[in-house]
Amino acid sequence: MSQGNHGVEIPRVKLGTQGLEVCPIATLFCNFLSSFSVVLVIKEAFNNGITFFDTSDAYGPYTNETLLGKVLKQLPREKVQVATKFGITFDNFNPKEVKIRGDPAYMGELKKLVEEGKIKHIGLSEASSDTIKRAHAVHPITAVQMEWSIWTRDIEPEIVPLCRKLGIAIVAYSPIGRGFFGGKGITESLPSETVLLCCGCRGCIQGSLKKVKRRTECSTPESRS
Repeated sequence: MSQGNHGVEIPRVKLGTQGLEVCPIATLFCNFLSSFSVVLVIKEAFNNGITFFDTSDAYGPYTNETLLGKVLKQLPREKVQVATKFGITFDNFNPKEVKIRGDPAYMGELKKLVEEGKIKHIGLSEASSDTIKRAHAVHPITAVQMEWSIWTRDIEPEIVPLCRKLGIAIVAYSPIGRGFFGGKGITESLPSETVLLCCGCRGCIQGSLKKVKRRTECSTPESRS
């Protein structure tokens, strides 16, 4: 997380040797594991230094928030940061019928929750620069969650400068290209149904990189273990 001016301290780790730093974040996205296994995974993540857990009412739906709540009772709560999201609705839970309810009244209600002490901060996910400005005018935005990696840099022209100006932290998800740059040993060990490698262009990019590798006799980030 790029630190904003809101006093939220998230540990950082370095990726590679070029100075890139990201916050170790656990995203509780899908339910391929049993509830018992999920609890063990969350505990193990915490024991290995991950203190920032990101979830949503749409993950499950609802089950991930419930499981995380159970685990938090067994962890030192003051050492854990939790972010959750809402606003996405599904018609009959069909992914093709996803709708995002961006009602401006949400910000007013969230502001009340902060004032009542029920939540500490307000953040946005996948928001445009215009949305960030309008939301920030109602109540200071603490963080914006966006995809940001070496091949997903859409936020750099407008959103990154805006967040710096407003003192908003950026929570970058998929900083290693949705697993693409995680190393061959890691990506090949994942099950085929996992969403950790969800990238429609993955195959074509791998093919292109292999051609470059043959021509230059260089290894690719994706092929390293």
